[in-house]
Amino acid sequence: QVQLVESGGGLVQAGGSLRLSCTASGGTFSSYVMGWFRQAPGKEREFVAAIRRGTYNTYYADSVKGRFTISRDNAKNTVYLQMNSLKPEDTAVYYCAAARNGLIVTNTRAYDYWGQGTQVTVSS
Repeated sequence: QVQLVESGGGLVQAGGSLRLSCTASGGTFSSYVMGWFRQAPGKEREFVAAIRRGTYNTYYADSVKGRFTISRDNAKNTVYLQMNSLKPEDTAVYYCAAARNGLIVTNTRAYDYWGQGTQVTVSS
């Protein structure tokens, strides 16, 4: 059983920055595709960013391109999400996820393990 724990959320004013971290235990981190998703009240869970194993190719939702950066440190079993130029519409609970054999990394169904989430609130 793989466990994922997010940290780094908080309250920030519009235009500010935050860095989220997600640390994995109970599995082989370097073998997973890692992703970040978010969910606002009354809305469905949506894709934010993903990073593959091996090639380290990255993928981003159109709404965050140019502002967010995903990265991973396999030695620390950790994936990061650097968020810059934050907007009020970025407010949500952010979840990290791991996929053993994900082919469509933007789809929630590709992921096998999920963290419990961390709250990000951006004030106007």
